Amino acid sequence: MSTPFHRSEALLERALKVIPLGSQTFSKSLTQFPYGVSPYFIQRGEGCWVWDVDGNRMLDMIGSLAAVTLGHGDPDVNIAVRRQLEEGVLFSLPHPIETEVAEAIVRMVPCAEMVRFGKNGSDATAGAIRIARAATGRDLVAVCGYHGWQDWYIGATARHRGVPQATRALTHTFGFNDIASLERLLQADPGGYAAVMLEPMNVIHPEPGFLEAVRDLAHAHGALFIFDETITGFRFARGGAQEWFGVTPDLATFGKGLANGFPLSAVAGRADLMKLMEEIFFSFTFGGETLSLAAARATLDKLEREPVLETIHRQGSRIMAHVDGLIDHLVARDIVGISGHPSWSFLVFSDTAGTDVWTLKTLYMQEMLARGVLTFGTHNVGYRHDDEALQVLFAAYDEVLPMLVEAVRQRRVETLLRCKPLVPLFKVR
Repeated sequence: MSTPFHRSEALLERALKVIPLGSQTFSKSLTQFPYGVSPYFIQRGEGCWVWDVDGNRMLDMIGSLAAVTLGHGDPDVNIAVRRQLEEGVLFSLPHPIETEVAEAIVRMVPCAEMVRFGKNGSDATAGAIRIARAATGRDLVAVCGYHGWQDWYIGATARHRGVPQATRALTHTFGFNDIASLERLLQADPGGYAAVMLEPMNVIHPEPGFLEAVRDLAHAHGALFIFDETITGFRFARGGAQEWFGVTPDLATFGKGLANGFPLSAVAGRADLMKLMEEIFFSFTFGGETLSLAAARATLDKLEREPVLETIHRQGSRIMAHVDGLIDHLVARDIVGISGHPSWSFLVFSDTAGTDVWTLKTLYMQEMLARGVLTFGTHNVGYRHDDEALQVLFAAYDEVLPMLVEAVRQRRVETLLRCKPLVPLFKVR
């Protein structure tokens, strides 16, 4: 079984001549999708389905890297954006919609007393760190998770080329569910840390008391406690993971779930801290661009009006239960598992005798893509993932997972590949 991606490959060859990697985003590039068995360009989307440039209809389990929560082409969002387009996109003074969306976030998010907007999650996380440094007069930052492309964070990863060593030395990582690792950092430089930032959840659940312990430890050392809710915000709950877990940070950053695919991010938090935005420089020509704000207002209105998150959680729980049951049936927990939150779950592969995680993931992607499922191992569930979509996903899993397990047991994973194995970009979670 295979799906032709000839036009995608031709367009990739063309794009590579003028665009590094042929894509604006690492996670949408050939670094994440094995050549020869993958599409590289999507032409259009509707609900939870997309059509690539070769005309293949595919079930979208990536959801534009979890940025599309309501589904592609949501009618309420589209109507709101079209209406705003008639008034204008960008003005020489603020538009009232800036205040309206900020008020909605303050109403929904526990920590939010004031709000400022950016365009990407990286804008928001960098802004939050600048606030923390201004508030504390300190330079060091402790992080856990992925927080964007800017120097202050990416310098602490393997993708630090081009980041000055002086900048790299200011950010240090600690382990999720490992409070001792954070304690070691803070004790090694007393009075040096401005902030502790983490994703409140990603692949695994926080252990009972972990988030509270991070908060208390940060505060005991005079550092701000910051949640990066770029993914969890408006997905785990209407008020984000902080509402879901009942732990309120000093500041929080939002992005992907805010505007159903339109470019908008936000920093929100305590008013006394957010007022520092009047002194630090956090300013964008397009920060008040109205189409994205109109999309955000429509998205947030829909989250409050309709059972969006209840539907996402129900369907996501069904996905996790189906995959988990299949793994049990195959007695394959040494090979693969599933973890995460119903709205954002992960298929987790293990190194095994005869193969490694990345080779196994490549075979998984090859076979899922061949069955019309666009995925790289996560289930970024949206409002439009209905029962028909889940049946397509389950049918693919019912064929692919037994094949993967058998291939591992017989040590012939590589012989089934029709492409080169992927290599890791960098480990962030």
